[in-house]
Amino acid sequence: MSAGEKEFEASVRVDASNYYLESGSSTENTIPVGVSERRLKWKLDLSIMPLLASIFLLAVLGQSNIGNAYSAGLAQDLAITPKMFANTNSLFLVGSVVGQLPATLLLRKLGPQRQFAGALLAWGLLTIGASYSKTYAALTVCRVFIAISEAMIQGAIFYLSFWYKNEELATRAAVLNATNALAGGFSGLIAYAIQRDLNGRNGWSAWRWIFLVEGILPAVWSLVIFFLLPSTPNSIRRGFSEKEKALLVHRAAAAHNTGVNKIVPKLILQVLIQPQFWLIAFTQASMLLCSTTTANFLPAIMQGLGYEGTRAQLMSVIPYAASFVANLVLCRLSDWSRHRTFWILGCCLVTAAGYIVLLATTNLPGRLVATCLITAASSAPATICFAWMASANIGYTFRGSAIAMTNIISQLVALGGQQGFIDPPLYHRGEKVALSVVLVGALLTVITMLYFNWMNAKKRQEQSSEKAAEMRALSVDEIGNKHPDFFFSI
Repeated sequence: MSAGEKEFEASVRVDASNYYLESGSSTENTIPVGVSERRLKWKLDLSIMPLLASIFLLAVLGQSNIGNAYSAGLAQDLAITPKMFANTNSLFLVGSVVGQLPATLLLRKLGPQRQFAGALLAWGLLTIGASYSKTYAALTVCRVFIAISEAMIQGAIFYLSFWYKNEELATRAAVLNATNALAGGFSGLIAYAIQRDLNGRNGWSAWRWIFLVEGILPAVWSLVIFFLLPSTPNSIRRGFSEKEKALLVHRAAAAHNTGVNKIVPKLILQVLIQPQFWLIAFTQASMLLCSTTTANFLPAIMQGLGYEGTRAQLMSVIPYAASFVANLVLCRLSDWSRHRTFWILGCCLVTAAGYIVLLATTNLPGRLVATCLITAASSAPATICFAWMASANIGYTFRGSAIAMTNIISQLVALGGQQGFIDPPLYHRGEKVALSVVLVGALLTVITMLYFNWMNAKKRQEQSSEKAAEMRALSVDEIGNKHPDFFFSI
């Protein structure tokens, strides 16, 4: 057992010894005295989730405002072709990939409140800078650095795993992803209002006002995050009693969080040789391709459906509303049932059906319904996969690097998907690419289920073996999910 883990476990015993009665050998069965875990979770939700959701809302505004700006005069003012627009979106994903791994693994060292607040301030100022762009090149450079800054918040699921158990993660992650949908719709409403009321004001086109307004918001909000966002269960100071703090630390241990923040580079490479990492990562990537390409091109897709100008901005709210509701409901059902495969597979098939309808018909109401199906069904599996990856990897370096590299792979796959959407107004080429990818995702989901069933059966057979006894002497930070008492969720 590592020195850091021994120190952490000692702190758990010291902090919690006065507050617990043992009802069994498992830490999951420890009964707190005088502390309601349900009440504690509500306090956690109220302390963390609104702040984290606000960060994601502002991040999505920063990601998707390029689509609104493109439909609000950006293309004409800077002479941007559909191919150039796709390249800008692809380079945005490149910038996001660059910051993923260090941003996630440094989360404990930098402190979540400092890292997230710094990211907000950086991309807010860069978005304001984008409003002054005179050339396509200047705009693209701003977008790349905005992406690098926004990558600093992609450790949010990792951050949630500090506070919540595995069976609670998908619901909380869904709130963040549902915020993405809410932000997408909110972005459309902001763009609609700006295009209606500010276009031409002070000699500025509507797209410049979109960037300016949506840059000021995160820059100002960074101060709120810096002062109010809790750091980790081990260091929280405000808003919780001593008994509640002890229970927070205990819950973190039950979720295989050791409190150790040492990064072990060789363990990062071990993640890459695990079959389950690639299976979940590419499943998640297939769904993220669908959701990100739809988000970036939604106003243009709405124009392809026959809606023009400000009406296209306004109509883009409808698919986002469908995504918001579906994401919350499906991820909550996934946590409640403690099952991942069924929900991911079902969403893959619904998303595929949506693309088939888009490819098969030119009927406008039918295409709008199909677009809503895609936005609703593609967002939830991406969220569930993040929670699945977090629960499938234990130990600081294992879990942090797995989540970060899942993000990287997903962004790279989505980057390729952006290049398919260069044939407006119907975007049939991109829709064919997305359909193929989501069907592959469905197949990988089934394979992952079969592989986890096999791995769990093998662990059960070896519970009393000499090898299992030797492995139990090692910490989860050393062997991760190879620990004989750890089983994969299906």
